[in-house]
Amino acid sequence: MTGTTDLIRALPPRRTALKAGLAAALAGLFVPTLNACTAEDKPGTVTVAGGEPGGFYLEFATLLAESLQRHGVAGSASALTTGGSLDNLQQLLSGQATFAVALADAAAQDIETRSTSNIRITALGRVYENYVHCVVRRGSGIRGVTELAGRTVAVGEPGSGTSLTTPRLLEAAGLASVAVGATPAAGADKTVTVLNLGLNAGLAALQDGSVDALFWSGGVPTAAIAATHHEVGLGFLDLSPLLPKLRTRYGAFYDRVLIPEGAYEGVPAVWAVGVANLLLCRSDLDARTVKRTVELLVDYAQELIPRSSLGVQFLSPESLINTAGLPLHPAAAAAYRELHG
Repeated sequence: MTGTTDLIRALPPRRTALKAGLAAALAGLFVPTLNACTAEDKPGTVTVAGGEPGGFYLEFATLLAESLQRHGVAGSASALTTGGSLDNLQQLLSGQATFAVALADAAAQDIETRSTSNIRITALGRVYENYVHCVVRRGSGIRGVTELAGRTVAVGEPGSGTSLTTPRLLEAAGLASVAVGATPAAGADKTVTVLNLGLNAGLAALQDGSVDALFWSGGVPTAAIAATHHEVGLGFLDLSPLLPKLRTRYGAFYDRVLIPEGAYEGVPAVWAVGVANLLLCRSDLDARTVKRTVELLVDYAQELIPRSSLGVQFLSPESLINTAGLPLHPAAAAAYRELHG
């Protein structure tokens, strides 16, 4: 098993990796610099819909907003605290956010349900791999997801990507979900009571014993989970047995990914479910802003690596354009063609 330190050491510097990977994929690499923006052609204010405090989304969105402003893509830029992927998509469609980070499965569902709308969600690129954790208290005796039957589980707050993915995982495990206070259907021995709690509220509930497990989608390590683990000791369940049914039912958005040994202090390696995390915008966002943002993703990737999650793969040249079948914004597609020669 590979430790986090060894994994990080094995990775080349981000800027070097980007250039080397693109060169290997296509001859004649040309890495653009950001074109100078004038006051007339750059948007005055840009917002990036992120996520909860203590989570990866908000940290990444903050770094991106800072980089957009630093390099003159926008006159000013800021990150928005949100509930997560589903909330971010609503912020984007309503015009409250210019960019948003979201899970590919959540974005795909939104695009499908809005197939007749004139305003579409489009991608600028795949920015990192998201890890779905299933967290329990150390010493709980829970060894697998099927053992959550008859227990209470935090499944993400409404508006989060976790709240979409978790019911799919429970279904793949053969478990039914019921809200607190509701009457279980037949087969109650295979029913899980679910609470819509986000990361911080879910961790507090895990600590005080009011939930038996917490599902969370984020980077590795997630800072808030690492802090709670340091205080009380946590364990992580292997989610990989659920992948065949998950992919058969919902498509190829889901992959087997490894939370490395030591990513959380003293915790052995464990398999999790990975979902591509995409940087998204509306289809009507102006081409210049999209092009300059793509250039920033490629040429300044080292600025966009959250310090709390050094073991996660970010903005690799092979995966940046792999948007899980979601359409690129036309200006993003053109920018990548220019980069690739």
